[in-house]
Amino acid sequence: MSEGSKPPKLTGVQWLICVIASIGFAFDIYELLMLPLIVRPALMELGQIAPGTEEFRSAVAMLFYIPAVVGGVFGLLGGYLTDRLGRRRVLTWSILCYAISAFCAGYSTNFWMLLFFRSTTFVGVCVEFVAAVAWLAEMFDDPKQREKVLGYTQAFSSIGGLLVAIANGLAVGYAASLPTISLPDWLNFFGGEIADNHAAWRYTLMSGLIPAIPLIIIRPFLPESPRWAAKKAAGTLKRPSFKALFQGDLRRTTVVTTILFACSYGVAFGAIQHVPRMIPRLSDVTAETDPIKPQIAEIDKKLAAADAAAKPALIGQKKKLIGQLKNIEQTSAANYTKVQEVGGLFGRLLLALLVIRILSRKNLLRVFVLPGLAIMPIVFIGFATIETNSVLVAIGSFQFTILHAGLFLAGLLTVAQFSFWGNYLPCVYPMHLRGTGESFAANIGGRLIGTSFAAVTTLLVQPSAPGDTPEVQLAYAAAFVATGLFLVSAIVSCWLPEPLPEADQD
Repeated sequence: MSEGSKPPKLTGVQWLICVIASIGFAFDIYELLMLPLIVRPALMELGQIAPGTEEFRSAVAMLFYIPAVVGGVFGLLGGYLTDRLGRRRVLTWSILCYAISAFCAGYSTNFWMLLFFRSTTFVGVCVEFVAAVAWLAEMFDDPKQREKVLGYTQAFSSIGGLLVAIANGLAVGYAASLPTISLPDWLNFFGGEIADNHAAWRYTLMSGLIPAIPLIIIRPFLPESPRWAAKKAAGTLKRPSFKALFQGDLRRTTVVTTILFACSYGVAFGAIQHVPRMIPRLSDVTAETDPIKPQIAEIDKKLAAADAAAKPALIGQKKKLIGQLKNIEQTSAANYTKVQEVGGLFGRLLLALLVIRILSRKNLLRVFVLPGLAIMPIVFIGFATIETNSVLVAIGSFQFTILHAGLFLAGLLTVAQFSFWGNYLPCVYPMHLRGTGESFAANIGGRLIGTSFAAVTTLLVQPSAPGDTPEVQLAYAAAFVATGLFLVSAIVSCWLPEPLPEADQD
């Protein structure tokens, strides 16, 4: 194809491929971003665990990190199977895995059941990303068209983040009107009962089943990667090997991309995903919650002196007030998550525009990393220190504050890097190692190492840490983690290899 000619128009099948990949990417992030929104009310219901306690911090750390470890291990295997069995087959089963797991998680009767299904959800998500990126990279022959398709389909990840925030907000608002959640017999092997049959966090988890519906309909029309299938049929497709990732020039590629992928995920999990837990201290939230807290304290006093006949009514009043308190905090957390995801969407779209204009991949990555060195500490120290969260713009009942603006920028600079890796990784590994190489960077770097910073940040919140409340201490810890990881990214990006024109020519 000549330099100045236009890329060919997408065929009907290629549009179908883009649609299913976009759905997969959207619900990848949809599933992942559920946890920050539901972890507080879920733990309060399942284990009667009070926020701010050591038990709560440990449970949060486990829910963030153990599923990531499980997903990373199985995701690594999934990348290998993508090279062995084909892109389409692995992609299909991975989406079904995370969709069904998310639905089952909504029936959780205890902490361990929630942890189990969050882990199987992560398995599906970790495998899906690798399979989808390899599949898309091989379905489009024109390089510029391929870069655009990878960039714009990945932008739907941020749509997924926005959708889960909206879904959670709707669940909070309409939980009482939704069908009662009753535990099926086939799921009762974990034991226990559902305490709150209309809990908003349960409906939010169950909504993760949505991507399975169009997938079941569309799957018969999805083709396998023609280039992979041709080599497989001809017997010229080499066998994938993890050892090959550390041989020759690929050694540097594997090591550097794994470190940088870990930094990208580390910022997201170690800072941005903790924002919903910082929300209760903000002035725009306390203005609504402070009048409720003395009422709860007064009921506690009455309960201490009440006789057995009076206690049920007082307990009912207390539950109602606590429900109001949780709804205010969850609604505000959902609003902040929406703003962050809109920022992420802008970042992904910006990446999609710049990827065909900035040829140097080092320079493209630095467009997002270098500004982050200044912006990330300002944003999260702002969450720790700001006393009055000034309103910049009022849109109906929604007030866009200075911290909303900061989180928008944090989302833009962080989430754009995820799209960067989706475009970059298929270009630096040969076809027989494409899924394996991508899965190593994404799962060892991103899922195992990167997501561990969620636990690191949580465990940094100690009584000796700066700040007088757990929310303030958490914000300081997030500022430290995010700034440190952006600094590491800025340094290590100096060794990022530039991709060859066509890496799949073995």
